[in-house]
Amino acid sequence: MEEILSVKDLEIQFTLRGKTLTPIRKVSLELYKGETLAIAGESGSGKTVLTKTFIGMLDNNGKITGGQILFDGKDLTTYKTEKQWLTIRGRRISMVFQDPMTSLNPLKTIGEQIRESMILHNIVPKDKSKGRVIELLNDVGIPDAINRYSNYPHQFSGGMRQRVVIAIAMACQPDILICDEPTTALDVTIQAQIIDLIKSLQKKLGITVIYITHDLGVVAEVADRVAIMYAGEFVEVGTAEEVFFDPRHPYTWALLSSLPQFGEKGKDLYTIEGVPPNLFKVIVGDAFAPRNRYALEVDFAAAPPYFKVSETHKAKTWLLDPRSPKIEPPETIAKLKAGDF
Repeated sequence: MEEILSVKDLEIQFTLRGKTLTPIRKVSLELYKGETLAIAGESGSGKTVLTKTFIGMLDNNGKITGGQILFDGKDLTTYKTEKQWLTIRGRRISMVFQDPMTSLNPLKTIGEQIRESMILHNIVPKDKSKGRVIELLNDVGIPDAINRYSNYPHQFSGGMRQRVVIAIAMACQPDILICDEPTTALDVTIQAQIIDLIKSLQKKLGITVIYITHDLGVVAEVADRVAIMYAGEFVEVGTAEEVFFDPRHPYTWALLSSLPQFGEKGKDLYTIEGVPPNLFKVIVGDAFAPRNRYALEVDFAAAPPYFKVSETHKAKTWLLDPRSPKIEPPETIAKLKAGDF
C-alpha cells in the first residue's frame, strides 16, 4: 500500500495556568492511500488534538514539541504561517467537525460558504463556481440544489447541515478527509445516511478517510484499520478484523466489553473502572495500569514497547512479552470471536 501521511514520535504540549499538559505522547502512525482509518478511544484521549495538527489548527496555547508529520515530502511540523497552512488545509487535507451548526456561518448562504472555499484555493474560475457548488450539493444528497443554494444554515435540518459541511470539506477534492465524530449529534437513521454518503464520496474520488470516534459500532462499519488511543498514545493498531476479533491490549478488551449488545438482562452494563491519568504529570509505566484488572507488576514501573502480533497488528502491552504469564481475555472477547452476541 502507498503511504500518504506518516507521523513519527509526535509530542504535543499545552500550557494551562502556568502548567504543562502533554495530550499527545510520542505518537507514530502511518496512513495509506485510499484507506479508512478509525481512531477510537474515550473522550479526552487525544484523538482530535492529534488530527488538528495535520491542518494547523492547534489552539494558541498548544505547540508541537517533538516529532514529525510527513506529507507529500514535507514536514508539516515546520509550518509556521497561515500562508503555508493554506496550501494544505482545505486544499489537500480537510476536516468535518461533529457539530455542523458551529461549523457554518449563520449569516451566509450555504452556497456562498461552499463557493468561497473553491475561490480561496483557485479550484474553479469565479464565473463557474456556482455551477460547481450545485453539482456538489447534488453529490452530497441535498434535494432541489439550485434553490437550496441561497438558503441559510437555519433553514436546514441537522442531517442536511452535516451534508453541507461535508460539501465544504470536499469542495477542493482533498487527498485526506478527517471526520471528527461526524454523526454524534444526529439520530440513528441520519447517522447511517451520513456514513453511507462519506463511503460513496470516498469510492467516487479515491480519497483517504480518517474517522475519529468513540463509537465502536461506527468503527466496525467503516474502518479498514483501527488505531486505539489512550492517554495520548496508540495502544493497539491493526486491521478492523484483527482489533475486533483478536484484540491484545487490555484497554481494547475493556472498550469491546463495554458494547451495549453484551449486556444481560438484570445485570449492570460493563464499565471501565477509574479515570484516565492526569496528563499534567509524568506517567510512569503503562498509562492504563491503574484501571487494568490484568495489570502486571512491571506495568507500574516501565512503559511497554510495541509487540508485533502480525505484519499489520501491534499492541503496547507487557502481556505480549514472552516472559509474561498467560492471561486469557475476558469472556466477551471469546463471544466476539465466535460471533455469539
